[in-house]
Amino acid sequence: MGSTRSARDGERISILYSFPHAFGAAGIGFTAWNQVNELVRAGHEVHLVAASIARPVDGIASVTTSLEVAGRRIPHRVLGRDRALAWHDRVASRSVASRRPDVVHVWPLAATRTIAAAEARGIRSYREVPNTHTANAYEVVAAESARLGIAPRAGSSHAADPVRLATEEREWATATALLVPSDAVATTFLDRGFDESRLRRHRYGCTPTGPVERHDVEGAPLTAVFLGRVEPRKGLHFALDAWLASEASARGTFLVFGPVDEAYRTVLGERLAHPSVQMRGTTTEPLEELIGADVLLLPSIEEGSALVTYEAQAVGCVPLVSTAAGALLEHDVHGLVHDTGDVATLTSQLDLLASSPKTLGRLRSAALAHGPELTWAAAAASLVEAYTSRQALAVDGRVRADAA
Repeated sequence: MGSTRSARDGERISILYSFPHAFGAAGIGFTAWNQVNELVRAGHEVHLVAASIARPVDGIASVTTSLEVAGRRIPHRVLGRDRALAWHDRVASRSVASRRPDVVHVWPLAATRTIAAAEARGIRSYREVPNTHTANAYEVVAAESARLGIAPRAGSSHAADPVRLATEEREWATATALLVPSDAVATTFLDRGFDESRLRRHRYGCTPTGPVERHDVEGAPLTAVFLGRVEPRKGLHFALDAWLASEASARGTFLVFGPVDEAYRTVLGERLAHPSVQMRGTTTEPLEELIGADVLLLPSIEEGSALVTYEAQAVGCVPLVSTAAGALLEHDVHGLVHDTGDVATLTSQLDLLASSPKTLGRLRSAALAHGPELTWAAAAASLVEAYTSRQALAVDGRVRADAA
């Protein structure tokens, strides 16, 4: 195992990375793949324990799969979700003992044994927190769904589940620190009494596309885009209300991409029938849709740090986002931010950009220039800093002897 001093000085560190799902698959599997890929590219030694591998990483030190037999994936449902996650946790905990890494990085719901194995050997453990505090997510989504007259989607990760919450609370309590990707996430933990010293800020990222070829026409009608699941949590109802109240809807177009919760579609009703609104279903080319749009509308009510906000900036699509979206941007520099649920402010922002090509061009140029700071390589650098900062090396308020 490498020394913590050498890790802090920028030398190679050894990381055991535990991901209890299909590594490299769409969604969080894509986030995990990019984290590991960039850690490896930066020269760090990564030992991956994953349920299965949908996409490999070149140059990785080792790979262990917990739910594969003869190269074939065993779906979680075959064992039952809880049993599958518990089995993965056992496999990862054994890997801690055999690999003796510098740090252990774990994902939700399959980490209790792995964290304990790390603690027993004096190894720091970092628990990924891809969304807000789970109790916060449950409360926010339930309240907004009730206000809209519907129930949270059955089986969704944001439908209240006391067993899941208890598991997460154990993981949060025992990990060395929690990896939080935005101020929005950090705030929900601080509000519930977590000490700020246990929260490690890092970030997510996007994949560089090379030179971006946009075909913007100054003064053309505004094109807005929504990319995400069409559900209350993402706040499309707020986006539609603001769009339809804005002058932008008189000449512009609002394109909505993503799978639809049918109960929510009913709530949206006539708003979706407006001639300026087009439902496009799920897209396989999100970057192309962003390149073709002027603004991204994402008035989320609860989010970790939406990857689409990184992607939008990187291709010059100006984000108009809520404070809950977890976007890595500066208001009125790279995009425009509004308080969650503030339809009036979002409406005024749309009116501004529809009537002021100069303002739209300024924000677009700044967003494009921000792109190099939003890559997955930059995200990996922030992750290593979270692992190895002097704060990260402190245990119970004291700095470990090998970090002094």
